Amino acid sequence: MLWRQITILVLLIGSGALTSKAQEETFSIGDKDFILNGQSFQIRCGEMHFARIPREYWANRLRMAHAMGLNTVCAYLFWNLHEPEAGKFDFSGNADAAEFCRLAQAEGLKVILRPGPYSCAEWDFGGLPYWLLKFPGIKIRTQDPRYLEACKKYLLEVGKQLAPLQITHGGPIIMVQVENEYGSYGKDQQYISVLRDDLKLAGFDVPFFTCDGPSDLKSAFRDDIFSAVNFGGSPEKNIRFLRDVRPQGPLMVSEFYPGWFDSWGKPHHTGDTASLVRDIGWMLDHDVSFSLYMAHGGTSFGFDAGANSPPFSPQVTSYDYDAPISEAGWDTPKFYALRKMFLNHLKAGEKLPDVPTRNPAICVSPIQFKQCAPLFANLPAPQIDSHPHPMETYDQAHGAILYRTQLSTGDASELRITQPHDYCLVFLDGTKIATLDRRLDQNTVQIPARVTLATLDLLVDAFGHINYGPDMYDPKGITQKVELIRGAVTNELGKWQIFNLPFDDVEISTLKFKQGETGPPAFYRGSFYLARRGDTFLDLSSWGKGIVWINGHNLGRFWNIGPQQTLYCPAPWLKSGHNEIVVFDLNGSQQHLIAGLKEPILNQVNE
Repeated sequence: MLWRQITILVLLIGSGALTSKAQEETFSIGDKDFILNGQSFQIRCGEMHFARIPREYWANRLRMAHAMGLNTVCAYLFWNLHEPEAGKFDFSGNADAAEFCRLAQAEGLKVILRPGPYSCAEWDFGGLPYWLLKFPGIKIRTQDPRYLEACKKYLLEVGKQLAPLQITHGGPIIMVQVENEYGSYGKDQQYISVLRDDLKLAGFDVPFFTCDGPSDLKSAFRDDIFSAVNFGGSPEKNIRFLRDVRPQGPLMVSEFYPGWFDSWGKPHHTGDTASLVRDIGWMLDHDVSFSLYMAHGGTSFGFDAGANSPPFSPQVTSYDYDAPISEAGWDTPKFYALRKMFLNHLKAGEKLPDVPTRNPAICVSPIQFKQCAPLFANLPAPQIDSHPHPMETYDQAHGAILYRTQLSTGDASELRITQPHDYCLVFLDGTKIATLDRRLDQNTVQIPARVTLATLDLLVDAFGHINYGPDMYDPKGITQKVELIRGAVTNELGKWQIFNLPFDDVEISTLKFKQGETGPPAFYRGSFYLARRGDTFLDLSSWGKGIVWINGHNLGRFWNIGPQQTLYCPAPWLKSGHNEIVVFDLNGSQQHLIAGLKEPILNQVNE
């Protein structure tokens, strides 16, 4: 009976159902300072995205942030993670935002919540769900009633999960952001107030704030919502932009960049440690609160990496960001430089935990792939359409899509696709004749003369939807039409078969593998045995372009143009014993082998 009583007590404490006067805290924004429990509070915050970290590692990463010297973590919610299909909400598993906040509180950290609905964060569509693109002509991030109605439903669900975890209810959440960097997109302050009111209706009663770059602050400014500023250096200069719009109140740098994200075909970014320490030191000395973006970047597993435009520039799978805590959660020289400085700025009685030991990394002997499933031999049943449409029209969010039609006999001609989003392989009677890359603004190909009927296949592989800027309305696949041009005559092609290839669990589980190898595009399957688990980095440098699954977990995209040549594989997704790996490769490999390394390769550009 005593054990049962103790168990119930622990469960009540863990669920937040048990509070006491001693546990109650207060937080407010004063005339000069943030006020926590009646005392001035300088926010030393760092961003980390629970969706980019295996759930099994959340507590470890939070302890790392605390050990570095932070007292707060900033957490984005990605709408498309929590409502992948309209009306179907998910706050379980790696989407369990409430559990992440509870773990932060257990670690002694406060939480700044950034629920969106728009987030950016180099995340697919900036966190917006793909199904918004099914509304013809929808104007996202505006007062379009269709958009606002969807936002409101989402924010009300967020409130059910997280409003009980505000500091006003005994939880760790001290502030909530309204939208994100809206000043770089629009100037409708009323739009901001509508979202703020939705958050209030959802039960949020802690202070709200907006954040923008220095030159965009005035576009999103509202006198009744606290303002913060984002920048990556020169705090003495850039903080003045904030003071210009907010003459009174504490100063907050809501995103301060210790590094930067990477894009395919471009060099890996790094940030200067000495400059970072100098600038953070200045903010500590001048009572400026801040949030490192990122303290720990993590990984855009699956199809979650976004893209920028213009020009179109898709981001890599790794979100290492050259952050103080590396992609795999390692302490770095940047981590220790900051920790040393923070130790000299702790409040009386404040202590930092010891730095956790790194999770072990292992090597994996080269894995052989002895089974193959050619893509064209594993196509689903097609849909029939008079014209090609984007994949979202066919209820598909990610992956690839195949458009097939017949070409009549005729002379050599030009094929023009308006527009292929994003990477299109062109096949004629099963033979690849061209590759079109949206990054290079390619959309035409020469078609040879035909003396018999020929099958035209357009296989379009999608990167993430654009996550920032004016081009965010970014449908995938063929977005308008396909034309065949012979001299002065232009004919639009019709009578299409559409094959949806979402590369989801259902599709991967139904693949028909056979012994031996074949040419791309194809799926390759191998297996390997581990005596013990550990983090590893899978070397894809000899492969072409595609996706990797380990034991059913989608590790993300690879592409041999770099700069990223390895994919991070966390230990919790591996098994002691038998493991299965599946690789989809569009372009073919030099050799069908993959080894697991102890160190990542993030800066090898081959383009």
